[in-house]
Amino acid sequence: MSGQKRSKRSIHTYSSKAAAAILAGTMVFGGAGAAFAATAAPAATSGANNGSAPTASAGIFTDVKIGFWAEKHIYKLASQGIVVGNNGLFRPGDSITQQEAVLMALRFMKLQGNVQSDSDVVFPTDFKVTNYYKPYVVLAFQQGLLDKAVEMAPDNLKTSWGERKASREWVAELLIRALGKNTEAAAVSGKPTGFADDAKVAANKRGYINAAVGLGLANGLDGNRFDPQGAVTRAQLATFFSRAEAHNTLEYDNTVKGTISAMQDGKLTLFNNGSTSVFNVTYSTAYFTSTVDTRINFSDLKPYTKVTVIGATYNAAYVEVTDPVQQVQTIEGVFAKVTPGTIWLDSPAGYDQYSYDGSTSFVDVNGAVISASSITPASKVALLRETYSGAGKLVKVQVTSGIVNKTANGTIQSVDTAAKSITFKTAEGATESYKWEDGTTLFSSQNAVLLPADLKTGAAVKYSVKDNLIRTVEVTSGVERTVQGAITELSGSTIVYKKADGTREVNLLGTSPAVIIPGVATPSIGDLVADATAGDNVQLTLNSSDQVTKIEVLSRQISQFTGATVVDYSAKTQLLTVTDSSGKAQLVKIDANTKLAYDGATTTSLANMGYRLAEGRKVDVVAAGQRALSVETSTKYDGTLTAVNVANRTITLKLANAQQVTLPYPQSVEIFGRTTSAITDVALDSAVTAVLADNQSGVSVLRANSSMQLEIATLDATANKLGVKWSGGTTVLNTYTLPMTDETGKSIKIGDLKVGDFVNITFNGSAPLSLKAVKLNSGQLTAVDAASGTFTLKDYKGGAQTFSAAGGVKIIRDGSTTTTLGSLTTADRVEVRKDSDGSTIIRVLSQLNRVFWRYESGTNEILVKRSSASDSNYRFVPGPNVYIHQGDTTLPVQSLKENDNIIMYFNNNILVEIAKQ
Repeated sequence: MSGQKRSKRSIHTYSSKAAAAILAGTMVFGGAGAAFAATAAPAATSGANNGSAPTASAGIFTDVKIGFWAEKHIYKLASQGIVVGNNGLFRPGDSITQQEAVLMALRFMKLQGNVQSDSDVVFPTDFKVTNYYKPYVVLAFQQGLLDKAVEMAPDNLKTSWGERKASREWVAELLIRALGKNTEAAAVSGKPTGFADDAKVAANKRGYINAAVGLGLANGLDGNRFDPQGAVTRAQLATFFSRAEAHNTLEYDNTVKGTISAMQDGKLTLFNNGSTSVFNVTYSTAYFTSTVDTRINFSDLKPYTKVTVIGATYNAAYVEVTDPVQQVQTIEGVFAKVTPGTIWLDSPAGYDQYSYDGSTSFVDVNGAVISASSITPASKVALLRETYSGAGKLVKVQVTSGIVNKTANGTIQSVDTAAKSITFKTAEGATESYKWEDGTTLFSSQNAVLLPADLKTGAAVKYSVKDNLIRTVEVTSGVERTVQGAITELSGSTIVYKKADGTREVNLLGTSPAVIIPGVATPSIGDLVADATAGDNVQLTLNSSDQVTKIEVLSRQISQFTGATVVDYSAKTQLLTVTDSSGKAQLVKIDANTKLAYDGATTTSLANMGYRLAEGRKVDVVAAGQRALSVETSTKYDGTLTAVNVANRTITLKLANAQQVTLPYPQSVEIFGRTTSAITDVALDSAVTAVLADNQSGVSVLRANSSMQLEIATLDATANKLGVKWSGGTTVLNTYTLPMTDETGKSIKIGDLKVGDFVNITFNGSAPLSLKAVKLNSGQLTAVDAASGTFTLKDYKGGAQTFSAAGGVKIIRDGSTTTTLGSLTTADRVEVRKDSDGSTIIRVLSQLNRVFWRYESGTNEILVKRSSASDSNYRFVPGPNVYIHQGDTTLPVQSLKENDNIIMYFNNNILVEIAKQ
């Protein structure tokens, strides 16, 4: 900060606390005393005058996601210390209480530091306010923020005043009083609001609503309603006060308004009234504009525009563009000469002189940085001069046309052979284009001559320009590129392929090129099909030396014959003749690369395989043209059960290649969870596997695919064993090779699961095929609509989600199950999950009503008063994220007092919520 002037800013008690909280990454919510941590990332570096910055920050609160409708307003007020959170949560959807709204209004008015928190406050018996908020409510009455006659009127004291949810009309009055606009409200108090529900507006609130709407602080709802008695959420109130800042004259202690004079080295410099303020920009900095509520990026900021920056100790937490018009003027002219500190331009009267200093940038026609001395006389230039400081400082000099002679490093952006032009990206990040003349020699790093068309996009080069024309381009580092074609020939060192235009190319294979073939687990070069007419269509990745480093098969021209019957096999010619399921003869040739297997075991011995290719033997053949890619003796059929003929005792399967096979009844049927099964237990259109008997003439077992939701009972991550249970019993599964994913499809390991979780497992017979974790949602029901089949759950992080029970619902309460939403109430705490069949399972959490005794911090136990001398169930250990609250106010466990009535809610015997009554 040395050498920079700072604008003077007074620091009040509450603001310095908020500033320190932001700097340290903690912020206190209301009066609860809970805090959250946030780590500031290092500032990014940047280029001269328009540096880069980190990507968008994740936000102050974990439950206010990027893109949330009120994110801008919450972030802004949190940076100023006007709104705060709890354990990293803001709970934007929670209703605000009147006492919380008063505290926020006092912070907005910069009056919080005037509260007398050490004095006893006594209110009338019926005017109830939580102890922490009492001094603030007193201050609100003293400052005229609240009307004592209205707030303490007998008909307004039927419920606790402080913990009452703040209504929309009540908040409208609070906003207008906080802005000191009472006179404006009085002037429109006799006018209707214009909303369809105007009749529901209290007469003494009509003027405040009119004033709030007129100032743009509040808007109507769907159907032209104001909903005057509707509850205001935390997000809504933050938005109201954020908008209100445009109408007050207060200057917040950690807020600076000015014009961006520099953006470099991870810093933002603001100029305001002759002084400069320098702010660090970090990964935590958020960027917005005054006209829209969605985020912008750091790259959207432009120098010399007007902004508001909020941040403590010169660390920018919030940046808002208030005027996107750059405060500069452009002067065009003809360059004459440069002397130290002065640019000279030709003019009819001689020369015009303009002063510059070390911060002035000089660039050529393409924006590349140059030195002032390299500008050629008679070149046309544009001078950019700032207009915000009154000094008219020259910030940039750009050559708009003139002679360019230079040597530079960069990368190739594009090559236009028709226009004989190359576009380069300079080392400074600017782009510039120049043409070449016929006969120009372009050199590679190995001094091999290249044509312009051989230059690859992204290649690093050193290039020279003389008289605006390219003279040399030297490739200093090549880049990878890709080509596509059909493989025609393949050897141990080369690959020949035919491109789409019919031309053939050959490339050397690199060392151990990667091979990717869809459906093949561990493919190798030998698995590729090279054929003049039916070779694999592939994409080749070539390195800077044009060696093949990767081969990816895009498509194959293959044929599949499942359960084909052997007609003849010649060991001499290695030709195999089979008839497919339609009776048509097929001829394929086996070679050294053909995959061979008999009785389910692979073999490399063609002689051993040949003995098993006897006439009448069933085989599965995969071929590309006439080349056999694999030949296996048939051991099973995978397909869909399409028919069961009871009279003939046969079953019909449709295979993946659309082939149909008819087989005799299986000797046995295997379905997970059943000890005995018959073919009639397998539904038509089910996925099945028919395992053939040794003689291939019958089916030894039919394994039906099924899906089931199971609960994890035991877990041994070391042995990869998972014990699961369901209504029919228990079993232990080996998960070593079992594919496992979470609810989003992301791969997981057994260690990511825990006892008590639910999983959906797909089985082939009794063998597990895949496992998918089931997402559990738990919290309080806030709405139940049995008619529409929907319900809304507020989870323990403050988020709300609406679920549909369209696929059916199962409600489990105290061991019994019902199937209608009407059995639920908004007082219920529940755990919600989706069953494997798509239905919704709602498990109602158990609860206990008790009288609080004390909290023992040493053992982390909550003790309640016994109901009798024999009551031994009075000690409870809270879960790691237990939610303790009274209404919508979160409480620390230390705030619970002896004889408080509490309700405890348990999820699988874990204490997850304590509601103080």
